[in-house]
Amino acid sequence: MKIFISLLIVIFFFSSCAQKQVINSSSATILIKTPTMKFYDKGFIYKYDSYTQVQIYSAGKTVLDLKIYEDKVCQSMFECEDLKQFNKKYLHSSYKEDFLKSIFDNNNKETVFRDKEHNILIKIKKD
Repeated sequence: MKIFISLLIVIFFFSSCAQKQVINSSSATILIKTPTMKFYDKGFIYKYDSYTQVQIYSAGKTVLDLKIYEDKVCQSMFECEDLKQFNKKYLHSSYKEDFLKSIFDNNNKETVFRDKEHNILIKIKKD
C-alpha cells in the first residue's frame, strides 16, 4: 500500500509540473489602438490547446500579456473577465464574443482590422 501511495505522489508531482505545449508561436509587430488601450511594439503570439497568448514588449519589458480562452480573457496572471465584458471595456459591446480570439488565431501574415465608427485599429504583422 505504501508503494502505491508513493507512486501516486510521484506521478502527481511530475504531472503538476509539466508545462503546457505550444502548438504554434510567431513573433509579430502588433498595434492595438482603442479608446482605452494603446499598444504598438514587437511581441509574440503563442497558440496552446486551450488558449491563445499575446505578449507585447517595449524596451525589453512585457507591457501586455493576454491569455484569450474560449470564454474569457486574462490579463497578466490574475485578472480574468468574460469575453463580453472585455469587449465592452476595451473594444466595443457590439463585437462578437470570439472577435479577439479570431483576430489572433488566424494564420494570415498580415491582419488589419479597422473600425472607424468606434475608433479601433488592430494590426498584426507576423515576421
